[in-house]
Amino acid sequence: MEHVDVVIVGAGLSGVGAACHLTRRLPDKSFVVLESRETMGGTWDLFRYPGIRSDSDMFTLGYAFEPWTAPKAIADGDTILTYIRETAAKYGVTDKIRYQRRVVGLDWSGADRRWTVTIRHCDTGDTSAMTAGFVYGCTGYYDYDQGYTPDLPGLDTFGGEIVHPQQWPTDLDFAGRRVVVLGSGATAVTIVPAMAETAAHVTMLQRSPTHILPQPATDPIADWARHRLPAHLAYRVVRAKNVFFQQLSFQLSRRRPAAVRRFIRDEQAKILPADYPYDPNLTPTYEPWDQRLCLAANGDLFHALADGRADIVTDTVASFTPTGIRLASGRELPADIVVLATGLRLLPVGGMSIAVDGHEIHQADEVTYRGAMLSGVPNLIFTVGYTNASWTLKADLVADYFCRLMRFMDRHDYDAVVPQAPPDGPGDPIIDLQAGYVLRALDRLPRQGKQWPWRLRQNYPLDLVTMRYGPLRDRGVAFLQRTKSGSRSSSSSSSRVRSSR
Repeated sequence: MEHVDVVIVGAGLSGVGAACHLTRRLPDKSFVVLESRETMGGTWDLFRYPGIRSDSDMFTLGYAFEPWTAPKAIADGDTILTYIRETAAKYGVTDKIRYQRRVVGLDWSGADRRWTVTIRHCDTGDTSAMTAGFVYGCTGYYDYDQGYTPDLPGLDTFGGEIVHPQQWPTDLDFAGRRVVVLGSGATAVTIVPAMAETAAHVTMLQRSPTHILPQPATDPIADWARHRLPAHLAYRVVRAKNVFFQQLSFQLSRRRPAAVRRFIRDEQAKILPADYPYDPNLTPTYEPWDQRLCLAANGDLFHALADGRADIVTDTVASFTPTGIRLASGRELPADIVVLATGLRLLPVGGMSIAVDGHEIHQADEVTYRGAMLSGVPNLIFTVGYTNASWTLKADLVADYFCRLMRFMDRHDYDAVVPQAPPDGPGDPIIDLQAGYVLRALDRLPRQGKQWPWRLRQNYPLDLVTMRYGPLRDRGVAFLQRTKSGSRSSSSSSSRVRSSR
């Protein structure tokens, strides 16, 4: 059976980044990247809906080691995909990816100190297996096979076309047609102005409004730095600047939410007509960053509203009709196309089953360690990004930590690392947003602890210090010594691999 040091699961933004970190910092380690789809890129290859773009600036969503050089800071999906592919090629990762390989099961053997990875071949339906010292999950937390569709009365009676952003038909022609987009999240905020360029009219139908901030697609400070500094230095400067303002925005939202609300409203008012009905269409009931803040690149959504090419209706669906949607208020919205931008499904760790010495692991029963491992589960790393900042900021830190961890274990002749459960028990779910897609999956999400190192900190500067430079041995983790006989030997009397439940 084939054996490698590391199996990386997923060839999206996080998986390619993790592989690049390994090739750069641990060139002696063997690894493969297993990807269920036919190509790399993850989200940026899968989603093809109109206007798809980043919801964070690319100076922080890009990799720490590879400068973002494209003109736009809020970039379109094709440009991001090109960046991922070029980075993979530059660092020799492309040939390490095996496509149409879905990891369906992980089984840890404490006696052998390795994972058996069960793989389903998506092209043939066959299964195979390989072993690995570590498994590194880079699947994100979304279900990439299907999005979330709520129960919508009369949906099957609608005579027009119904599409979900996650399965966007490449041949959909919406020019001159009436479109209703259900939803008010980042996807809807992107789709509405893009479709409004050629559609007869686009209506964003929402149950409740979202905080939406108009933001320039380009960064003038980045443009200035690029013309005066070497590429890598310019990238570092702009990245640090943007991290600072991300953290400032989050902290101000927590401490001065009313002031942040006023700022968002003032920015919207620079584009919208004076008589625009902010209430109820643009006045959320929650505070900024209770859910992720949406960005409107160059204020495109608000320009579409101001021009009359799009509008927002705040109401609920009573029933679909053959020609549109009847609302709870009694109003009917005519539609030729309905876009269900109604959210995503969560699928922690890509839906893989996990067992340790024959005992199944239920993720909701476990606590995360450093936001990257699970209590009682040896040699398993996973990536979950920030909710208040760019995903890749945390992904890079997890990769940094993993490379440091492997070097530390080699230096001390350890072959297993086992996160320990916190002494004061579990706390909140790992994702702390009040968004619907999170609330629907609470019974499947791992927990976080009440304090570090089990608590997820939404604080990149602090995580940078602890993950990249802090001590690797702490109260939350135990290491198992490699022995000639293969029997267990622990670096701590309290450490153990789960052998019974």
